[in-house]
Amino acid sequence: MTEFLRYLSVERSASERTVRAYADALTNIRNYLQAKPWTKCTADNFRDYLFRLMKENVARSYIRLQFSALRTFYKFLRLRKNLAQDPSSDIHLPKLEKKLPIVLTRTQIEELLAAPLKAAPEKQAPKWMQDRDVAILELFYSSGLRLSELTALDVADVDLYTESVRVFGKGRKERVCPVGIPALEAIQRYRAVAKVHSGPLFINKSRKRISARSVWLTLRRYLRQTSIPIVISPHKLRHSFATHLLDRGADLRSVQALLGHASLSTTQIYTHVTVERLKKAYDEAHPRA
Repeated sequence: MTEFLRYLSVERSASERTVRAYADALTNIRNYLQAKPWTKCTADNFRDYLFRLMKENVARSYIRLQFSALRTFYKFLRLRKNLAQDPSSDIHLPKLEKKLPIVLTRTQIEELLAAPLKAAPEKQAPKWMQDRDVAILELFYSSGLRLSELTALDVADVDLYTESVRVFGKGRKERVCPVGIPALEAIQRYRAVAKVHSGPLFINKSRKRISARSVWLTLRRYLRQTSIPIVISPHKLRHSFATHLLDRGADLRSVQALLGHASLSTTQIYTHVTVERLKKAYDEAHPRA
């Protein structure tokens, strides 16, 4: 399996998170099959595994991840090991439950973006960290970046003249995202105070690249200082970015390009959110609703 994981990481440019998830999935399946050789496995073996997961009421997204890893692994075996058949190819998987993403209102976004400016500084933390946090939140909402994309940004990726950032998304696909003036100004202010001139854009107090976990904890800390009644992740800022664009008339193809979605169907979930918000506004405001 080591060779397969190296293939995922190097040749398919999969993220560390994906490689780790696929490794865990294949380990789970192999344990269930009691270490039966992959070349001897049958479709019935994998159907039994699928039925066991469904009987345990495992989330459908988890089931599909397990079989995505399995199918990718068999494609690798057919490509590199000349395996004749893929016993996982005919397994019919349950469809994902359609869940509308949670989206903040524009008022809630404004409250969250203002939170670092009102917060008391952390003990023994450099003063520039508050400016960094403002820049991070502004950039999240301004550009709809994924958490991994934001933490991977370097100073050179921000172009003040074109008011944009260069991003490497899933599969190392490059795209350019426009950035609003408030976010650019926040980035410039943070860089000047923190004396960040090259290398990683966002750093921790040890002046190393900030981690995804640190951003999570930072967001959670500021959330506690707002009246927002839900726990949100950085990804929900991405949801809010997309939904607010569609609310204001942006076309779906443009939002797809901004988010870096390979498929338009992935972006279409936000149209459902927008329609639901319109229905709610209608029900609350129209005298004959």
